[in-house]
Amino acid sequence: MRGKAVSGKSIFVLCLASFLAGSLFTSRTWTTTHNKIHQPNHGSYKLGQVQQIAPDFDHKRKLAEGKADDIMGEVSKTHKAIQSLDKTISSLEMELAVARMRQSSGGHSQLEKSTSNHSLPKAFVVIGINTAFSSRKRRDSLRETWMPTGEKLRKLEREKGIVIRFVIGHSATAGGVLDKALDKEEAEHKDFLRLKHVEGYHKLSTKTRLYFSTAVSMWDSEFYVKVDDDVHLNLGTLATTLAQYRSKPRIYIGCMKSGPVLSQKGVKYHEPEYWKFGEDGNQYFRHATGQIYGISKDLAAYISINSPILHRYANEDVSLGSWFIGLEVEHVDDHSMCCATPPDCEWKAQAGHVCVASFDWSCSGVCKSVERMKYVHDSCGEGDGAVWKVDI
Repeated sequence: MRGKAVSGKSIFVLCLASFLAGSLFTSRTWTTTHNKIHQPNHGSYKLGQVQQIAPDFDHKRKLAEGKADDIMGEVSKTHKAIQSLDKTISSLEMELAVARMRQSSGGHSQLEKSTSNHSLPKAFVVIGINTAFSSRKRRDSLRETWMPTGEKLRKLEREKGIVIRFVIGHSATAGGVLDKALDKEEAEHKDFLRLKHVEGYHKLSTKTRLYFSTAVSMWDSEFYVKVDDDVHLNLGTLATTLAQYRSKPRIYIGCMKSGPVLSQKGVKYHEPEYWKFGEDGNQYFRHATGQIYGISKDLAAYISINSPILHRYANEDVSLGSWFIGLEVEHVDDHSMCCATPPDCEWKAQAGHVCVASFDWSCSGVCKSVERMKYVHDSCGEGDGAVWKVDI
């Protein structure tokens, strides 16, 4: 049985539909393939990232290794900057204290003289040599050995900032024979610092306090040193030693000791206020021995500002130590400042360890210093040209 014939129109429609369906299928397939082709390969992308990061990391690692020394250098610079900042802060605190005292006192003159150092001559160290009216020969023995005189003394101040003066007050009868003799000596040598103070062995604490106050009012110095007139001193070695501490704001340097508190009357170094130090047999707190010691500028200014209320014990070295006992002060115990006389200081000099100062403990200075100072100087001196080579 034959089927029904399909019309030509139907065949045409079917062909058109097949064509459109084929076109649609082909278009979708091409789009999908195209998208796959252009879709990023995540594995390759990550690998590219690693390849880019790896050289960068390696470069940074090499930089870090290459700059290890530079980093340590920066750390050192930072440490020095902190020290400098600490010193600056300390100076500002001191100036603030001055301003407060000036305001409360209602006046300026004495405080401004003693603490406003902007117009004062600059110095590295002021060395005050404690002396007495009867010590003319001792002074001459120093002028003939370790202490420059005349134009050399002035040159030392100008070029090295080292100021040296014999420190003395006046006699009980001001303007008397003793004072006139000193006037003549001063006119000849011009190396004295005259204090408004009546001379006397039992007034050394007052004299010490007044020396630092006066020195601060005359020189804007980094350090202030006190030394006795029967002690041998190497100026260059002293300057080199002090220079190590110039970044520190509050330095107290010397040979630190702690001797017994002597309560028995009539003995040398008797302490009338022995009861303040506890039971009999107790010892003093650590303090620098009185033959030589040095303090930095802030401590000298502190003494000047607080001078009226600083207590004075019988012994001047104990008094000085007591003024700093409750402060943030660095105590430097330097035994090169208390060498014995030859052969001790001579052996040390030959070994390359030149002493700052030399004296005999048994005499609290160089025994028979007038006769022996030249011998000590020849044996233990650093050489006359040493101080001029010091880089301060």
